[in-house]
Amino acid sequence: MSDQDLSRFSINQMTVKQLGMPELVDACGQLGIGNVGLWREPVQSYGLDATAKLVRDAGLTVTTLCRGGFLTAIDAGERAKALDDNRRAVDEAAALGTDTLVLVSGGLPAGSKDLHGARERIADALGELGPYAESHGVRLAIEPLHPMYASDRCVVSTLTQALDLAERFPAQQVGVTVDTYHIWWDDNAPAQIARAGAGGRIHTFQLADWTTPLPEGVLNGRGQIGDGAIDMREWKAYVEAAGYTGAIEVELFNDGLWARDGREVLAETAERFVEHVIR
Repeated sequence: MSDQDLSRFSINQMTVKQLGMPELVDACGQLGIGNVGLWREPVQSYGLDATAKLVRDAGLTVTTLCRGGFLTAIDAGERAKALDDNRRAVDEAAALGTDTLVLVSGGLPAGSKDLHGARERIADALGELGPYAESHGVRLAIEPLHPMYASDRCVVSTLTQALDLAERFPAQQVGVTVDTYHIWWDDNAPAQIARAGAGGRIHTFQLADWTTPLPEGVLNGRGQIGDGAIDMREWKAYVEAAGYTGAIEVELFNDGLWARDGREVLAETAERFVEHVIR
């Protein structure tokens, strides 16, 4: 593996969440990994300013911050709390030096079956958050999640739906996350990637493989690159044809990987990236 092989590779912190912040940064340095996607909870636990200094001193580029969103509340008080939390997330992204905040939009509020209304509340929230993010040099990246998460986690299930929301706002405010795990099944996704690229709205590109059977609860079922059904080179070709030249982030939620030595998992993930994505 050469440094060139890993030049676009970004390790999402959740993939190796068993590594503490200093250990993650040290392991990236040892393996020649120059990019990392961070999560708010471990950043807050270690300290925002301390994390920013740690990654800056190590020469790491923070490709994204995960996550904002959860913008579907009906109750006015809950909505205000969500907007405040997302403004804090924008502030944190700016402090960490990343220009991309990933949004998981939120599921249906308790007792509601109104998908359309939930999506419109997301649009209303984006109208408030987009200008705030832009003023801090941060872009909001709506991530469509696989439809199995529509009720409880994300009512935005396809790139079409994500772009229909994003395109109401300037591209420097709102774009999309292209994540193979969530869209690989969708025949319309390649055309929507082209649509996103034409509008300058591919704000981040993430990889995870699809393996079955899914675990109970399904959230932690993302497979290691190369273990599942997704042709990673095919999806890389789609985003590159659409003009995307940025980092490629591997984000895995997997209990089996979390139970292993984190440095070993990080090295394996980098190797799989080179084998199944680059070469």
